[in-house]
Amino acid sequence: MTTADLPPRALPRTTDNALLAEAGEGTRVQFEGVVKDYGTTRVLHGVDLDVAAGEFVSLLGPSGCGKTTALRVLAGLEVATSGSVLLGGRDVSRVPTNKRDIGMVFQSYSLFPHLRVADNTAFGLRRRGVGRVKANARAADALDLVGLAHLAERYPHELSGGQQQRVALARALVTEPRVLLLDEPLSALDAKVRVQLRDEIRRIQLRLGITTVFVTHDQEEALAVSDRIAVMSAGTIQQIGTPEDLYLRPRTADVAAFVGVSSVVPGVVSGGALTVWGIGLPLQDAQRDGEVDVFVRPENVRFATETEPGVDAIVQESTFLGSFRRTLVRTPDGTLVRLQHPADERVEYDERVRIALLPREVIVRPRS
Repeated sequence: MTTADLPPRALPRTTDNALLAEAGEGTRVQFEGVVKDYGTTRVLHGVDLDVAAGEFVSLLGPSGCGKTTALRVLAGLEVATSGSVLLGGRDVSRVPTNKRDIGMVFQSYSLFPHLRVADNTAFGLRRRGVGRVKANARAADALDLVGLAHLAERYPHELSGGQQQRVALARALVTEPRVLLLDEPLSALDAKVRVQLRDEIRRIQLRLGITTVFVTHDQEEALAVSDRIAVMSAGTIQQIGTPEDLYLRPRTADVAAFVGVSSVVPGVVSGGALTVWGIGLPLQDAQRDGEVDVFVRPENVRFATETEPGVDAIVQESTFLGSFRRTLVRTPDGTLVRLQHPADERVEYDERVRIALLPREVIVRPRS
């Protein structure tokens, strides 16, 4: 999918708030062959990335994959060893951070403890020479946008963690930046607040139409809020696509293993056809004959009857997750397989069952 193929924005802009009334269409962001070295260690290996104006793109990957370094290069906090960073078609590779017109929200809230919420929010405007009256009015609009207008006179220590992060978001938005950068802003929050705030960030981003780059190691967050996701590993982008593309059609075994939950089961490719425990499965891509590891999603495994093709297994654990259960079983060859099934379909530890694989396309890798 190219940036030209992206769907239109989901929510119309309104004029009930000055930030919304003045919102633009966002700015295109491009990485062209960006390399970043720290001494003799190469952290980014020629990264290419094209983010459309108004798009929400997540950089997803494990710790040490280079995603935060890429964000810092985009912010101007790090200088690329080679390659170019473009904002709106302009090369800003050597432009300092304060000249790039970006807003950034970090994992730590970084609020000034001696300033009230309103003053924390207006701080960037005051530093830019905006008069107090106008700065305060724009800060009020930003706080209203994140639902904290009623807490404008409180100090940071009087707020919850989620409220403090909303203030940090308001402070980043109040200057009406061309691009919003989010560096794991939700990781310090508890699970319920994290979900609420991620949805709020997405709602605000859609209303403002601001180009947003979001760094996270949490795949659920990335899948929930992104227009597209760039999966990173060892300083390179392994795949970029919509959440649906990455989950349903991963290009590599690494992407299949990292995005979503997969069980790795043994299979054999012979004559271009794949079998797992005697069950034929369609291959996503053509493979050479030989033994392979097969990546199977839990929703593509079900309990089987004694008379249909399947494999015996013993239940290791079963977890109730509200509307469904996720159960882990062990097959005779020692393979652990997860399956997802209705919540009222109960099984017990050490119970003997049979499992069947649904004929869904799978990705494989040669067995080492």
